[in-house]
This record gives sequence, C-alpha cells and structure tokens, in this order.
Amino acid sequence: MTAVKMGSSIRPCLLLLALVVLVHGAARSRAANNRFPDDFLFGAATAAYQVEGGWNEDGKGENIWDHMLHEHPDYSKDHQNGDVADDSYHRYKEDVRILKEMGMNHYRFSISWARIMPTGEANNINQAGIDYYNNLINELLDNGILPVVTMYHWDLPQWLQDLGGWTNPIMADYFEDYARVLYENFGDRVKWWITFNEPLSFVSGYAHAGPFTQAPAISKPGVGDYLATHHLLIAHARAYHLYDEQYRTKQQGKVTITLNTDWHEPLTNSTEDIAAADRARQFSFGMFAHPIFSTEGDYPAIVRELVDKKSKAEGRTRSRLPVFSKEMVEYIRGTYDYFGLNYYSSKLVTSGVTGENPSRERDAEVVISIDPSWPSSPVTSWLQVVPWGFRKLITWVHENYNAPAILITENGYSDDGSLEDTDRINYFKSHFTELLKAVYEDGANVIGHTAWSVIDNMEWTSGYTEKFGVYYVNFTDPARPRIPKASSQFLKEIIQTREIPQD
Repeated sequence: MTAVKMGSSIRPCLLLLALVVLVHGAARSRAANNRFPDDFLFGAATAAYQVEGGWNEDGKGENIWDHMLHEHPDYSKDHQNGDVADDSYHRYKEDVRILKEMGMNHYRFSISWARIMPTGEANNINQAGIDYYNNLINELLDNGILPVVTMYHWDLPQWLQDLGGWTNPIMADYFEDYARVLYENFGDRVKWWITFNEPLSFVSGYAHAGPFTQAPAISKPGVGDYLATHHLLIAHARAYHLYDEQYRTKQQGKVTITLNTDWHEPLTNSTEDIAAADRARQFSFGMFAHPIFSTEGDYPAIVRELVDKKSKAEGRTRSRLPVFSKEMVEYIRGTYDYFGLNYYSSKLVTSGVTGENPSRERDAEVVISIDPSWPSSPVTSWLQVVPWGFRKLITWVHENYNAPAILITENGYSDDGSLEDTDRINYFKSHFTELLKAVYEDGANVIGHTAWSVIDNMEWTSGYTEKFGVYYVNFTDPARPRIPKASSQFLKEIIQTREIPQD
C-alpha cells in the first residue's frame, strides 16, 4: 500500500515538474524566436524625388517626375509635386539626426541622376550635386550610420527620356556611365549599392498614361513595359560587372537590385488557383528575379511561353517580350551580392482574364482580389495588412533563389499623419514577428529591415495625401519640421533591446 501511495503522489509531482519545464522551455523558445540576431541591421529609407526638393537648384537637371507633374499637375491626387518636398536638399542633417536618435544602423537613400548629371550624360557632371551627396554620406558615417545607396529610384533625366527612355537599348550604356561616376565619387565610402528600385513599378510608366500613373506616363501596355524590363536588366548587369571588374577589389562593396511584389495567395486550394498564383508571382516578380537570381537565368518559362503564344496569335513577327541571347542570359545571371526585397501587402489570385489587350495583366491570365476581412490602410487602397504574406514571400525567395542574404529594403504602413500612430506600430510589430518566423522556422537568411519611411514625404502621384513616415512633417511650414510619432519610439526600443515587445 505504501509503495502505491508513494507512486500515486510522485506521479502528479512529476507531471507538474514536466509541465513547468515545458512551459519554461516554450517561454525560452518564444524569447529566442522573438529576438533579432546580434548582427541584424535596422534602417529606414527615402528616395531623392520624394524628399530632396531643390528641383532646379545648383545645376540640377529636369527629371521625368519634374516634367510630368509640371506639365500635368492633375496627375497627382492633390495637384502637388516634389519641387520642395521635405527640403532634404537643405535639411539633410536633420534627417541624419533623427536616424541617429532612433539608433538606426543604415539609411537607404537614392541619388538623383539629374542632380549629378543634368542630362544623364557623363560629359556633363554637376559638381554641386556631387558635393551634396558627399556631404550626406560623410554626415551619415560621422554619426555611425551606413549609407545604402540606390542608383535609380524612378527619376530618369528628362533628356534621356526624350531619346525613348528605358524602351531604348542605348540606356544600358548611359546607365553604366552613370554607375561609373557613382563608384568613382562615392565608392570609397559606400559599400551597399542598389542599381534599381522596384522595376515592376517604374516600367508601368511605359504601359499606362493619365492621372495617377508612373512617369513618363506612356500608354504602350504589353510592349513598352516589356522593352523597359529587358533593357533595365541589361543595364543592371552592366553596372554589376563594371563594379566586379574595376572596383570590387579596392572598394570591397556589394551590389544588387531591389525587387517588389505583393504576396500572391491562391484564392482556393484548387490546382487551377495554385497555378494562377504562381503565374502572378512570375509575371510580377519572377520576370525580374529569375534572370538575376535563379540557377537557370532568363525569364521564367511560363512568362516566355504565354507572351510568345499571345504575340503569335496577334499576328506579330516577334514576341512582345524581347529574347535574351544565350550569352546575355549568362551575363545577367548571378549579378547580385544580396537580395533587396520590398513588401507591403498581399493579394488573392484565381485564373481569368483582365487588363487591356495586350498587357502584362492580360498575359498573366489571372484575376487579383483581396479578402475584405483584411485590415486596410485608411488612405492607401492597395495596402492591406497581411503579415503572414510577408513570411511567405521571404520564404519563397529563400527557397526559389538559392537562399540569398535578404535585406528588406522597404516595409511600412500609411495613414493620415497621426502622431499616435498605433496602426503603424501594430503593422511593424506583426511584420517583425513574421520575419523572425521566416528566419528561425524557415531558415531564411534575412540580414536586415528597412522601414519606409523615416519621414513623411511626397508619395508620387498620391502627393501628400498618404503618410508613411515615423516622423511627421508639416508641409505647410517652410521649416518642414520633423516631429516624432509614437512609431519612432517603438522602433527605437526594438533597436535598443533587439527584441519585439510582448504584450
């Protein structure tokens, strides 16, 4: 009896002890998965046209956004432009100060091609523009902040657009000349380069015209945007190989491209919808990523197949999507040192036909929708809060493109500018949580996160109606004061503790 009694009392104790160990083990596991790696980089981003202002100061040339919004102010929701914007051309030290206040490791900004080469040509260098970016880079380094520099964030010199812009193959030559000027003047201090930001976005400027479209607002869907895609991929490779052959040994930097996409989730679990979601990914993301990051190179097979088939049915003598030679496929393939990835939202996908005939949308044979239960930005129609899509996209890139080092180069939320921006805090918190799941559970090599944006700015054809900053900017005040929002303190605490706060 005694032995039985002892066993009866011991078993509950052992069960309780096991439960305590399990709970504490789970807590330790959550704590570990809630912590960013020690070498994880935190940063914030802007783009030249969106923040600099000084649109024609000190020898700067006109770019396609200057031109479009001066000629067509109605193309912007509030009829505003980037002539002054945040006035960062004069107030860049304030931007650096607030980055330092938050403890940011890096600042991703873009260089205005027309500010340092007014016509886009290498025979016309504007020293005042060179001086401005030297001053900005030095200010960042003096404050312990790494410059992450985007060469092209949508603002092509208008002189080059007059030659046809990205639909003209000569642009690869001009872009290589531009990259050389950047490496020569800034490469001794800039170690993180991005050739292009979001080509999916800016090539649409050669597909659609009219209000709320990308510059240069040319309506040649399914042709102009494919030509631009083809030529920018070659231009990217030219800039990469130039660095690799002439500058890497001495400057020891990294070069890549930044790509964007929504995560495309099948509307249902049907085989047809799963295939449709993959087509949506390939036509929006793969046609830029596959030539550079895949083992095979070249455009994705499904993109090549569908565009070629439709071009032939239309009676064309050649595909609307140009063909790379075998030599060019090899030249472009592998031209990266890390993967720049932008994510904001997700979409649902099923098979169907939408879009103009011809157009990239119609070629993909998909219908895009959203789940009405997803929370949405109050001011940005395309931005639904879908943090699990962030994890799925990161993991998809990891699994499909040879497990690259991934730097999140943009991720953020828009609202009306409230200083108590709880929704933005929740957006970042939920997305950080999913990012760490991708790291710890899926094995993705994510090396850093870049918040869009450090300050409210000129959001392209949305003007000043959408606020993405973690600092508020009063655009009616000539001083353009930078005022911290609650989200700036939230990011500061995460950077300091390297952990996501648990409620």
